[in-house]
Amino acid sequence: MSPEESPERPSDGRTRTDALGSGVAATARGLRTAATATGRASRATVRRARQAAGAQGAERSGLNRLIELHASNAAGDSAFAIALAGTIFFAGATSGERGPVLLFLGLTMVPFAIVAPLIGPFLDRFSHGRRWAIGSTFALRAFLCWVLAGTINDGSPWFYVSALGVLVSSKAYGVAKAAAVPRLLPEEITLMKANGRVALSGVVGAAVSAPLAGGAYLLGPEWACRYAFLVFCLGTVAAILLPARVDASAGELSIDEPRTTATGKRRVGLPPRVSFALRANCGPRLLSGFLTMFMTFVLATEPLKGWESTTRSTLLVGLVIGAAGLGNTLGIVVASLARRIEPRIMVVVALLADIAALVVATLFYSLLPLMALGLTVGLMQYLAKVSLDSTIQTDVPVRAHASAFAKGDTTLQIAWVIGGFLGVVLSYPAVNDLGLGFAAALLGVWAALVLRSAPQRGRRPRTAASGRVA
Repeated sequence: MSPEESPERPSDGRTRTDALGSGVAATARGLRTAATATGRASRATVRRARQAAGAQGAERSGLNRLIELHASNAAGDSAFAIALAGTIFFAGATSGERGPVLLFLGLTMVPFAIVAPLIGPFLDRFSHGRRWAIGSTFALRAFLCWVLAGTINDGSPWFYVSALGVLVSSKAYGVAKAAAVPRLLPEEITLMKANGRVALSGVVGAAVSAPLAGGAYLLGPEWACRYAFLVFCLGTVAAILLPARVDASAGELSIDEPRTTATGKRRVGLPPRVSFALRANCGPRLLSGFLTMFMTFVLATEPLKGWESTTRSTLLVGLVIGAAGLGNTLGIVVASLARRIEPRIMVVVALLADIAALVVATLFYSLLPLMALGLTVGLMQYLAKVSLDSTIQTDVPVRAHASAFAKGDTTLQIAWVIGGFLGVVLSYPAVNDLGLGFAAALLGVWAALVLRSAPQRGRRPRTAASGRVA
């Protein structure tokens, strides 16, 4: 090598080192820039979400605080559901074993049938403390999720007690939350739209929380439970900090106590419009339970032609059941954006639309009709339920809201479980060809009974919370 070349060696080494250092520095600057941009985007997203929650007077009335609280509730519930992904229900459904699923349905119905009717009267009598009652449902779920974290892998009986306790506490929150909406209703929006906006925040909360809970689940289901524990702890504080208007007044009554009607008669139970809306809701809710169980087993054991492989049959189930979830989300969006929906008409439309979709799926049994059925069931179930909520908030005195919501939610839970039982029983190979047709006939008979019981149209009552119609 010539002497002229040797001095260049250290220069080449320094050049490579400098280039490497420059590359590392550029990468670090890029990461810092990306992190800064992500942080700004996240803060902007949160800021825009809070602005949307407080729009149309919601910030002034305090409804935005309830909207944010419901997002926290959905975030915790989604984490709880992910933590149980490998337990009795999901394991039984994916393996094709009907016994565990029937056991789960029975265990689900019993606590609601026994405990839920007591929730409403208790909350209705919880004088000047509804915020603490809502906060208690979060605190109890936080405690039970911490217990679940220690029992989810060892098959302890406390696992079932804790899981059912979380389900009942979640139902109690739903009752208390629904009773709180009219108290925070701003003048600019209707009850239907307020209910839709609260529900939409739940979709956002679940969507944000699910990936975090899924990441925790990769470390073990107990970590997903611990993540849910943290979310419910934050929700407890947020519930207690709700506006004071959420608290009920003293001397509240149960919906089952006698009241005087406009004609002077003494009546107990739900008002006629509410009873009608509840009966109409039982159809879509029963069909939701039926479709979930029936299609899960039938499509897994006897998939459509061309979908016979294990992977494709699982995808097939996901498409049909996922369509129902998409329909539910669309219902939330429609309710939150629609200018006006007539609840009395909507509950009937939901029932008839489900029957029509069932008939089409029965006659043209293939992927698209089944997906259309799932989409219709999810969409109509939500629109019917939000119409029922609006009817309760409009027709039932504020002092008895919690009792009415508890009675309605208990009835609908039992309807879903009955539909689930029918779906499991009719999914056996010997009778599954009759399943969808049987469901269509059953809902047709129920629709006829519901329409015959429709109350006569009269003057629409005003909401006890605001004096405005929903």
